[in-house]
Amino acid sequence: MELRICHLYPDLLNLYGDRGNVTTLARRAQWRGIAVRVIEARLDDPVDPDASDLFFIGGGEDRQQRLAAPDLCGVKGPALREAAQAGAAVLAVCGGYQLLGHYYRPAGGPDLIGLGLLDLHTVHPGPGSRRIIGNIVVKETGAGRILVGFENHGGRTYLGPKARPIGTAIVGSGNNGADRKEGAVWKSVYGTYLHGPLLPKNPWLADELTAAALRRRYGDIVLEPLPDLEEHRAATAAAIRAGARGLAWPGARAQAPERPA
Repeated sequence: MELRICHLYPDLLNLYGDRGNVTTLARRAQWRGIAVRVIEARLDDPVDPDASDLFFIGGGEDRQQRLAAPDLCGVKGPALREAAQAGAAVLAVCGGYQLLGHYYRPAGGPDLIGLGLLDLHTVHPGPGSRRIIGNIVVKETGAGRILVGFENHGGRTYLGPKARPIGTAIVGSGNNGADRKEGAVWKSVYGTYLHGPLLPKNPWLADELTAAALRRRYGDIVLEPLPDLEEHRAATAAAIRAGARGLAWPGARAQAPERPA
């Protein structure tokens, strides 16, 4: 069994250690004895929709987004849409998240046309507007699992009817600072503003993405549980630092097997 990851624009979209999300996905798979292949796709590199089952896009500032947007739509877009429709997992953070929507309207210059994988659009309120910045704690829609991270964005993102939020901000602002919703999900495509990087402190989401990716190629699979005690301690500390206390962290086990080296 092999987890095949495509890291899009690793040299261009990599704010706040977003590359660590790919490292986390790979390491957690390897701890389970699953082989990992990581393909890096930079500007002008074509993407094979059948070669990878999990795609990651990190965050970037407006300048980097302007460079990536036409390449994402024109060069990589058809393959990424095909892969997502076929069940591939996608995780996009901040600037990458905005580019998965229909468009991003920056404070200056023309709109950046997005890929349209997620039913949303993003608008920057303009010069002098307040940035949304700080620690954030999110309660997942439905199951109620907790995500912790760090948000720092000027754009305000608004979801359409075909996207549902990942969750609701308990602490922090989320997509737009008004409705307290954070992120967006469609099929196995996830967009979020959570940096940090996101996945080291939120192992349940890392495993959800991994399972979705493997399911595309191998059918239904059950991932072997990992201890995750250190990860849950880190998440708890981050939540307390943000001002949220008394949260439950499902999945942490007091008597857990040793993690492979």
